[in-house]
Amino acid sequence: MVLCPAGSARRAQWTGEDTTDEKMAEVRFDSVGKTYAGGVEAVRALSLDVPDGEFLVLVGPSGCGKSTILRMLAGLETITTGSIHIGDRCVNDVAPKDRDVAMVFQNYALYPHMTVYRNMAFGLRMRKVPRDEIDRRVRRVAEMLGIDELLNRKPRALSGGQQQRVAVGRTIVREPSCYLFDEPLSNLDARLRVEMRGELKSLHQRLRTTTVFVTHDQEEAMTLADRIVVLRSGVVQQVGRPIDVYRRPANRFVAGFMGSPPMNLVDGVVSGGRFTGGGLETPVPSSVADGPAAIGIRPEGFIPASSGADGSGGGATVDVTVDLCEIVGDRMDVHAKTAAGTALTARIPALEVIEAGSALKLSIDAAAGHVFEPGEDGRRLAGLG
Repeated sequence: MVLCPAGSARRAQWTGEDTTDEKMAEVRFDSVGKTYAGGVEAVRALSLDVPDGEFLVLVGPSGCGKSTILRMLAGLETITTGSIHIGDRCVNDVAPKDRDVAMVFQNYALYPHMTVYRNMAFGLRMRKVPRDEIDRRVRRVAEMLGIDELLNRKPRALSGGQQQRVAVGRTIVREPSCYLFDEPLSNLDARLRVEMRGELKSLHQRLRTTTVFVTHDQEEAMTLADRIVVLRSGVVQQVGRPIDVYRRPANRFVAGFMGSPPMNLVDGVVSGGRFTGGGLETPVPSSVADGPAAIGIRPEGFIPASSGADGSGGGATVDVTVDLCEIVGDRMDVHAKTAAGTALTARIPALEVIEAGSALKLSIDAAAGHVFEPGEDGRRLAGLG
């Protein structure tokens, strides 16, 4: 066992207890791979360090390997190559129950015949924790999650959000070294998802326990994570803080996946310091060599030219025809096409509804644009501005 004074102090902040025996919860993946029968490679050579106390989010489309990574960490999947460490211990051959991790699944899997109290206490009872200690932990966590008045109810008498809190509470009472979440919010409606995201983030700020969270929702990843790992086909595409991944995507896949609406990506050619393609023409940095390339522009990187922006200062303007205008609160998403038929989405202030078929001139904010290599996996070469 490796002692972690910093972790002990964090836990003491919310428990009020002496926790000098707290364990280090750093997680390390060393060249971890997973290959299923038939040669299906789900995860390829994953090397990743998760520092003690970090909230790490694995994000990517369905089938990218994120849930497999979580299940390998939990011990629910065997690994094919490499090693996984929790603290100072290699856990490749350690049984799930002995890894000191706790997992919340997409399906809450509450025992329908048990009360909330008994659901939360069940794991502790199986571990022969003294009755007084069980009662203390359950009631403390229930109060922290705002479900202390629900302890005598059964799951069928709870809303979806309340059931989700019980599932999280059942995990917290175990006081593990690491929390694992496998898309725990996907069964909630949109409003509850936003509410529970905030509660999970607040909870982590109080507990500061190492957390690995899996989601396919890039907005969920951006709002929760200390760091994001973007995955595609079992391969890590980029690791970084949410703001860094958003502002400086490593390649076209990350650029198109992270952001809603997604980044506009247009193929074309660079010649003499200018990009031309898809009805767009804009200056590019001198470091970008002549030849095939693509530019990416965030929807918020388009500004109505009528607002006073004229494309000066390194940007450019483009004339489009509006197909659809969607109001999103104080903004609107304008879906339009250039004269060459290239589809673009601009997120602009909702000053007035723009009718379909209307002509619109947009200025490109170079600070929100990027230049990429050609091809689906093209890496980022430079920013436009």
